[in-house]
Amino acid sequence: MKQMERNCIMEFVRKNAPGILICLVIAVPAWLLGQRFEVVGGPVFAILIGMVIALFWKDQKAARSGITYTSKKILQLAVVLLGFGMNLSSVLQVGGQSLPIIVSTIATSLIVAFALYKALHMDSNISTLIGVGSSICGGSAIAATAPVIDADDEEIAQAISVIFLFNVIAALIFPTLGGVLGLSNEGFGLFAGTAVNDTSSVTAAAAAWDGMHPGANTLDTAAIVKMTRTLAIIPITLVLALLRTRREGKQGGAQVDIKKIFPWFVLLFLLASIITTVLPIPAAAVSFLKNASKFFIVMAMAAIGLNTDIVKLVKTGGKPIFMGFCCWVAIAGVSLLVQHLLGIW
Repeated sequence: MKQMERNCIMEFVRKNAPGILICLVIAVPAWLLGQRFEVVGGPVFAILIGMVIALFWKDQKAARSGITYTSKKILQLAVVLLGFGMNLSSVLQVGGQSLPIIVSTIATSLIVAFALYKALHMDSNISTLIGVGSSICGGSAIAATAPVIDADDEEIAQAISVIFLFNVIAALIFPTLGGVLGLSNEGFGLFAGTAVNDTSSVTAAAAAWDGMHPGANTLDTAAIVKMTRTLAIIPITLVLALLRTRREGKQGGAQVDIKKIFPWFVLLFLLASIITTVLPIPAAAVSFLKNASKFFIVMAMAAIGLNTDIVKLVKTGGKPIFMGFCCWVAIAGVSLLVQHLLGIW
């Protein structure tokens, strides 16, 4: 048994160590630059450095597994560690307050995607993936939805490329935009959590805002809002499975594995919050865990940058990019509008 465990560890290291190490190497200078230029923030520097490297580094095969691991698992670890910086009462308060905004933005994105699908005569699967990816949680929502609607690899790649394009743009411009609009720290946390597509970009935008506004802690708010929003994967994929079943006129639709769809790291995030609420954790320990979380976010942003090919994104097709842009703008506008109606902004 010990030999088997040792072999598994060695195999994990062999597959993932090169990619993780590269992300770490990028994260260190990005973190330092973020400390020096707080108006930009470490996550944004990591994305930019990763994108520049990706332009010249075409053959990432040896590091691909580790880069993917960093962009997914290390990011989830960062979110879990954020839980130690807040208590459960804050989680319930912020998540409940954001519910009207979350519902409004999800509905808006799906409506815009459907309208453009009809008007532009686009492929139904790509339209569905872009609408769901824009409204919920980007790549994770696309990955969960694709098998339900029987999307092929090209459709998945197209949708993810579009989503990542606007994720990167959002992470770069939303912190500055929030400042221009005069959003409060709470308002920007709600804005980032509801108007940005993917968890990685939500955390990047919020972390950049925190760098621009020391002591803001919008990363906590944005993370909670995003966790609440991510749960919409479950009902939407189930509805899509039902629609597909009816459309195909079969007894059973596509098999949806709830265990794979459900973001289990949310439970760990809540567990960390419960521990913080119940146990008297020293302030120094909480500070260390929060800083570790922010550094892991910078690492994940480096991985996202390495996965982003701007040139290829532009060449993949105008209609999907236009749909992604329209969904992105509509979600941002509705998020701000509902905040205004609720008296937050």
